[in-house]
Formats: sequence, structure tokens, C-alpha cells
Amino acid sequence: MGISYLIDTHILLWWLFDDPKLDNTCRKIISNPDHRIFVSSVSAWEIATKYRIGKLPEAKEIVEQYSQILDQARFIELTITSAHALRAGNLPITHRDPFDRMIMAQAELEILPLITYDKAFQTGLIQIIPESK
Repeated sequence: MGISYLIDTHILLWWLFDDPKLDNTCRKIISNPDHRIFVSSVSAWEIATKYRIGKLPEAKEIVEQYSQILDQARFIELTITSAHALRAGNLPITHRDPFDRMIMAQAELEILPLITYDKAFQTGLIQIIPESK
């Protein structure tokens, strides 16, 4: 089996919606059948929350069929453990977004390269794919 990666919520959404904002480097990594692509459980919470408050109305099907959609995409759910929660709560950064903090903690503790474009993740604690542009 190839390399394992963790993808951020926006990368998950861009992949599922075939959004052109997702660059070819990321597409190649995610589509490579030898790679294991993990999605944090926190992404389900984030998507459902944004759908509920109207910031992501196009995610109705994703919210209703989340597990099946992840299975079809061959993605592996990375469940949240108490170790992840404790690390997220104790990260030595000022970033307030609880979703991002959890993904940061999981990437760090599970030693997974993170696929994201979010500059908030550039903490020096985790490897980010693609590299900053």
C-alpha cells in the first residue's frame, strides 16, 4: 500500500464536487489507488454544520449519504479519539476553528501528510501537501 494522507474538509468537498480549484497535484494523489486517503470525522460535523446554517446548501446529498459517499470514493474515516481531542485542545496556536484544530491534531498524532490549501495549517507541526504557492 502506498502513502497515507489526510484531506482537509475543503479538499474533500472540492473532490466530491469536482471543483476546478483542486489542482492536478492533489487530484493525482487522491486518485492514486495505491494511496490511502483519510477523512477526519470532524469533516462530517463541519459539513453538516455549514449545511444547516445555509453556508453549504449544495451539500444536502453529502449530509444525507455521507458514509456511502466516502465508501464510493474509497476514503477512510479517521475517527476522533480522546488523544486527538486532548491534542486539539492543547495545540500551541491561536487558531480558533475547532474543525481545523482537530484536523491539525490528527495529522500530527497520526503522522499523516495533510492535503489542504488553508494557510491556518502552516504551523510547522505537520507536512502540508501541496507546498505553499
